[in-house]
Amino acid sequence: MEQHDNQSPLRPGDRAPNVVLDAITRGGTIAIDDFRGHKPVLVGLFRGLHCPFCRRQIAAMAELETPLHDQGIDSLTIVNTPTERARLYFRYHPIPNLLAASDPDRVSHRAFGLPNLEFTEDEDNWPYKVGMPTMKSMRVDVPGELPEPMDPMAASEFLDKLDGYEQTDEDRQMMADGYGQLTGEFLLDKDGIVRWCFTEVPGDGSRLFSSPSRQELMSAAAQLPA
Repeated sequence: MEQHDNQSPLRPGDRAPNVVLDAITRGGTIAIDDFRGHKPVLVGLFRGLHCPFCRRQIAAMAELETPLHDQGIDSLTIVNTPTERARLYFRYHPIPNLLAASDPDRVSHRAFGLPNLEFTEDEDNWPYKVGMPTMKSMRVDVPGELPEPMDPMAASEFLDKLDGYEQTDEDRQMMADGYGQLTGEFLLDKDGIVRWCFTEVPGDGSRLFSSPSRQELMSAAAQLPA
């Protein structure tokens, strides 16, 4: 695997590393190098399915599969959920045409330079550490689902209840050391070079639990070199 200074996310112009992961929505494995030299690919690196924000972001990214495919671009969703747990989830919550892979050890997130945020009592050093008072002061909103902007932990609890999502032991194990894993989406050209990205890293937390707009992503896709 190509090495990267994982203190910061990959940027446009960087060569994406190869990672090999268990497939969720089909048999076998999936590797970044499966696409290299063949087709561009949008790689979405999310927390586990225990994260209600990520469940929504995964669904939103999947909605772009057809317009991306029309431009010759594949998409790959990577989640920090063990393979069998993820397969069970998608069996009961199928997403058409979703190509997904399991990465419970967060190998791909580290390879793409996404930090795992540490929660502290009161020390802030974004994007590596955040104090609980700072976290509780943040407000996130999911229009049409949350009754009002809420702190992230309260919002997560509310959305889990809304979804009827019950945490399993596997979920709790993933949350124990990966609850603060930051996420991102990376658009790679057919040579595996990053041409665009959106991550939770910038802005001292202002992007936490957010995702790119459809317009922003499709605009970036339209500018990929032929």
